[in-house]
Amino acid sequence: MGTALVYHEDMTEARLLWEDPECEIESPERLTTALERLQQRGLEQRCLRLAAREASEAELGLVHSPEYVALLRGTQALGTRELQALSRQYDAIYFHPSTFHCARLAAGAGLQLVDAVLTGAVHNGFALVRPPGHHSQRAAANGFCVFNNVALAAKHAQEKHGLHRILIVDWDVHHGQGIQYTFEDDPSILYFSWHRYEHGRFWPYLRESNADTVGQGQGRGFTVNLPWNQVGMGNADYVAAFLHVLLPVAFEGQMQATPECFAHLTQLLQVLAGGRVCAVLEGGYHLESLSQSVCMMVQALLGDPAPPLSGPMVPHHSALESIQSVRAAQAPHWTSLQQEGPVPVPSPSNYSPEGRPSTLLPGGSEFKTAAAQAAAALSSLLDQLCLQPTPPVRTAVALTSLGAGLVLPPDVLCEEGSAPQEEMQAWARLHEALAKDEALTALGKVLYLLDGILDGQVSSGITDTPAPAAAATLDVAIRRGLSQGAQRLLCVAVGQLDRPSDLADDGRNLWLNIRGKEAAALSTFHVSVPLPATTGGFLNCVLALVLPLAYGFQPDLVLLALGPAHGLQDAQAALLAALLRVPAGGRVLALVDAESTPRLAGVLARVLCGEAPPSLGPFSVASPEDTQALKYLRGQLQPHWKMLQCCDLVAG
Repeated sequence: MGTALVYHEDMTEARLLWEDPECEIESPERLTTALERLQQRGLEQRCLRLAAREASEAELGLVHSPEYVALLRGTQALGTRELQALSRQYDAIYFHPSTFHCARLAAGAGLQLVDAVLTGAVHNGFALVRPPGHHSQRAAANGFCVFNNVALAAKHAQEKHGLHRILIVDWDVHHGQGIQYTFEDDPSILYFSWHRYEHGRFWPYLRESNADTVGQGQGRGFTVNLPWNQVGMGNADYVAAFLHVLLPVAFEGQMQATPECFAHLTQLLQVLAGGRVCAVLEGGYHLESLSQSVCMMVQALLGDPAPPLSGPMVPHHSALESIQSVRAAQAPHWTSLQQEGPVPVPSPSNYSPEGRPSTLLPGGSEFKTAAAQAAAALSSLLDQLCLQPTPPVRTAVALTSLGAGLVLPPDVLCEEGSAPQEEMQAWARLHEALAKDEALTALGKVLYLLDGILDGQVSSGITDTPAPAAAATLDVAIRRGLSQGAQRLLCVAVGQLDRPSDLADDGRNLWLNIRGKEAAALSTFHVSVPLPATTGGFLNCVLALVLPLAYGFQPDLVLLALGPAHGLQDAQAALLAALLRVPAGGRVLALVDAESTPRLAGVLARVLCGEAPPSLGPFSVASPEDTQALKYLRGQLQPHWKMLQCCDLVAG
């Protein structure tokens, strides 16, 4: 089980044979540059390389008409003038004698990737293909797209493998109308697209690209369009869209970000469907940015920690309006998005006092100007990303007792080390509860793993502590982390764990207690929320409170403490750890109550290594009490934490 990389060098054969400023950006170098960067980073070597095969004409018929396939077959024998004349019949298309072969390889690569993932040959994968596909329709090429690669892959998964629920996430700058048309009445396919729209003034200029297009017939609610109505959408906007629209809908149904944002979004998707993610290249025409984004996505699929996001995590006012319009349009179809009434979006005058640079690189004819303006800043950013080393050990486990039920992945280090005795005793003097031998032994392992994470030798770790010493151990871990280089430490404490009374409220530590006695924002950096009683309530809490706070805080270390009577099921704890791993760049130290089952430590080890968490089970809506507690907290915290400034969730 690993990550597949599907490619074939023949897909570089098709190229523009005449002058056309609009079409020249769809070039073979889109693939060769990305592949070279994957090789330079050592990522290609870590993947299972699969040579793409051609899709058969019967397979192409799953989406396209026989007449259209025959037309494309005929382009192999046409001369340049005939190809140019045929190309002019379509919008933003050029044909080459090799187009039919290249397009069949691109479609076949998606089918091959689906087969590899669904047969268990690999866990996930990336298809590096051209020409792209998401604009292509049943009988028409469109927007550089010949065959609809992703739609064909989804149909193939249905027909050959019997899948009944498939999520398609389309994060191209342009709306993938071809995929939407293919599945608009199919409730087994959930299609989510964010795209530059500008109130219909951006290509492909379609009314049906707007938020109020939700599908047809039985497929109503299974088309989710998030239109961006201004340029300059950044990391905060894309993350907010995931947290407040896509993930709630995806769990219930069972423009350009910077390159590192693709790693975050990919890892957030990997908590769904057991991590079975098939990524297929669509657009992207700035060669350096495209190659870096491909690398970030492949690294995420391989399980590497995501690099930190750049820029302030403050969504644009226009983005919040778009997110609210999507939630309003989809609320009749999804319990998790339903609202009691419209929630006003803060006005621009009091919303974002600091200036926000535009980071969008539009496609099409506007590409060259935007690319020239962004080149210097992008080059500097990419240089910084290259300096993010991956720790030699992804996850280490240091437990005071290795129970018989503990099962660890093969690449998890079972650590037996401990902090020096004098250091342990010095910290133990702070708390009487740490004086006992059992507590002191556990403290030594906590300090040892914490130092490994802060020194960059270990990405994440798991250790245990006896219940009487849990709060004291957590206090020491916080102080140690802040004194040894952590600039922003997020502590998520679950169970009977109180925040240390003398902990400085200086903005370097954000304390979030789940299973608190009541919902309370005791300060900007001290939040308490009761543990929700249902699956839907737990998801609401994580997606609408915990993750927005985490992304707004941008921690360089997360302490996840599962203390006495934490009340989480193993699957809930695993999901929480898997999601917190993303904004923290993988740097998570989990402190587990020593009385918890060894199975929990094993589950946490797997998700901290990058595996998908187990299913939460059947979806059940949030209770009115849990919903009200969450609404209250979000209202209290929104003035400071801008990632919370979207619509509130309510019970169904």
